[in-house]
Amino acid sequence: MKKNQLSKLIRYYAQYFPFTINTFLCGVAAYIGYRILYQPLDKDEVAPFRPFIILMGKVVFWFILGLIVLSVLSTIGTWLYYIWLKKSRQYKLQVSFTTDTVNGKKNKLFLNARIEGVRRPILGFVKGRLFYDDKEMTEKFSLLSNKRKEKSIWRAAITGRSRMELPDIKEYELKGGFIFFEDMLHLCSFAVSQPIGGHFYQPPVLEADDDKDVFPKKTESMDVRVDQLRRVEGEYLNYKDFESGDDVRRIVWKVYAKNRELVVRVPEMYEPYASHLYFYASFSNALKKQWLGDGYQKEMLNYYKNNVWTVYDTLAKKEWALRYIPDQDFNIPEQLSDDEKAARIISNSTWNGGKPLQQYFNPRTGTVLCISSLTDIEELQNLLDNCDGSTVVYFVKLSGVFRQFAAWTWFKRLIFLPPKDRLNRLRATWIFSPTRMQVLKKEKEIEAMLNKSSVNTGIL
Repeated sequence: MKKNQLSKLIRYYAQYFPFTINTFLCGVAAYIGYRILYQPLDKDEVAPFRPFIILMGKVVFWFILGLIVLSVLSTIGTWLYYIWLKKSRQYKLQVSFTTDTVNGKKNKLFLNARIEGVRRPILGFVKGRLFYDDKEMTEKFSLLSNKRKEKSIWRAAITGRSRMELPDIKEYELKGGFIFFEDMLHLCSFAVSQPIGGHFYQPPVLEADDDKDVFPKKTESMDVRVDQLRRVEGEYLNYKDFESGDDVRRIVWKVYAKNRELVVRVPEMYEPYASHLYFYASFSNALKKQWLGDGYQKEMLNYYKNNVWTVYDTLAKKEWALRYIPDQDFNIPEQLSDDEKAARIISNSTWNGGKPLQQYFNPRTGTVLCISSLTDIEELQNLLDNCDGSTVVYFVKLSGVFRQFAAWTWFKRLIFLPPKDRLNRLRATWIFSPTRMQVLKKEKEIEAMLNKSSVNTGIL
C-alpha cells in the first residue's frame, strides 16, 4: 500500500477516535485548578478573605466541572440513541447541494444537510463530514437549525447549511460520511458512519470580464433581424457548373483551360437574419507533460474554467440566444436549464479531453472562441487564417492564476506562516519553476499571433 493511501486510510478510521486535543488541555487545566484550590493553607499567612475566595473558587470549579460532565454524559446518551435510531428506523444523513451568489460571485456551492430523529447533547453539538473520491474529506459542518413537524411545536429533524470550498472545479463522487456528537468544549467526539452515495460538482465562479461586441452567425429562426447583413457563403470560393442565364463574367477561365469545363463562381450571399451566438471553449493542451506538474495543471484548469464561465455569463446577458458547443461529450440531465448545463459541462471538462482546435471550432458559425496558454500554436495559426473580424477570440493567460505580490509572499514565509492551500504553495515556487518559462513563452507567441490576425481579441 502506498504511503498516501495509508495516510488517507488512517485519517478515515481516526474519525472513530472519541478524544481530542481539548481533552488533554481540559484535563491539565482541571488538575492545576484542583491543586491550587486544595493545597494546604499556611495558618500564619492566611489573609482574612482568602478562605472565602477559595470557597467561591471551589464552588465555581465544581459547577463548571458538573456542567462539563453533564454535557459529556448527554453526548454519550444522544450518540447511543442515534445508533438505535439508525439500526431500528434506518435514519441517516440526507444531503443536497445548491449554488448561490456570494459577494457578487455566482455559483458558490452550498451543502444542505438534514437528519431526522436526532437529539442534540445538552450544551453540545451535532456535526457532519463527507468523504468523496479516494477517501478525501470535507471540513466538519454543523447542524444547528430545527425542522418542526407540520402544525406542531415538536422537532422533526435538525438541519444545516454550509459553504463548501473544495480544491478543484469538477464533479465529485460521494463515498460516505460521518455524524459526530460533541460536548460543549469538544472534549469528546463520538462518530457514526453514514451510507451516503451519489455525485455532486463544484461549479465555476465569475472572474473579471472583458465585454466585446458580438453578433450571431447562425440562423435557427427568423425572429431576430440583424442591422448588418450576415455573409453566408465565402468570398467567391464556391463554384458550380455553368447554366443558361448565368453571368458569363463569372466564368472561371482557368478551370476551363485546365479541364475544358465551364464553371462559374457562386457570388456571396447575405442573410438579414441571425438568431444564435455560438460559443466555443477549447480545452486542448499542447504543452508536454514533463513541463507541467499535476498541481500546476489543476490550478490552471480551475482558473481557465472560471474565465470560460465568466465569458459565457457575459454573453448570456446579451439579446441573442446563446449556444455553448463543448469540445467533450457528457451525459447531462435534460431537465437542467441552459446555464446549468453549461456550468456542469465546464466543470467536468479536462485538458485534452476533446477534439483538436481545428476540428472543434467552425469559423462560419462560431462567434466566440476561448483559448488558453496551452493551445497549440500551429493549429491556432491555421484557424486564424480562416477567421475574420466577426470572430471574437478570448485568450486566457493561465499565468495569471499564480500572479502575486512576491515580496509579501516571501515575508510571510520568513515568519513561518505555512501556505493555506495548494495554490499558495504553488505560487511560492512558481517563479523558479521551468513551467513558468514555457507558459510565458507560449503566451507571448499567442498574443502576437492574435494581434496580427483580423479577429477581435479579448485578453483575460
